[in-house]
Amino acid sequence: MNDFTRNRYHSNNPFAISLPSSNLWVFGYGSLMWKPGFRYLDSGPARLYGFSRRLCLWSIHYRGTPERPGLVVGLIPGGSCHGMAFQIDGSCREETLQYLHDREMTNYAYRPIVKSVYLEKGAKAEALAFVSRKDHKQFASLNSDNDIIDIIKGAEGPMGTNADYIINTVTHLKEIGIHDSRLCRIANRLKTAS
Repeated sequence: MNDFTRNRYHSNNPFAISLPSSNLWVFGYGSLMWKPGFRYLDSGPARLYGFSRRLCLWSIHYRGTPERPGLVVGLIPGGSCHGMAFQIDGSCREETLQYLHDREMTNYAYRPIVKSVYLEKGAKAEALAFVSRKDHKQFASLNSDNDIIDIIKGAEGPMGTNADYIINTVTHLKEIGIHDSRLCRIANRLKTAS
């Protein structure tokens, strides 16, 4: 029995997916990059292949409401995504996994997966990531920048305005040397609109 199989349905794993028993990382591509909310041993820029960052999820709890939803980033299949990876502190693994479950799985709009991410200097790590579920009612399939900006401008939730979320995401991406051209374009238009 390997580490993944042994931990698949362990009581300390709220995700009920295969997780490595040690050296688990978390891949952040949105607000987890600047506000992970858990203790970690190490962190750094990372790249996940096979998925890309998109404004594709309606936010009804954090950056919007059910009556006036906002938009947040998710991962969709295809391409690759630069983000941040955080190595979970083994001494608080159970607490960290529960925190991540409570934070990311509120309405199960994400599907947790474990995939290899590539850290600086070519090192590879197994990381927990949250992929958008296209079959979920919160999945937003929007292509027009104008439509996206109109939604974001009027949305606000308990965690603040949707516009601040987008601008913070772009700011933190830039801080770690990541350029997301579409998010930058949207953030710049939001800044000039305020």
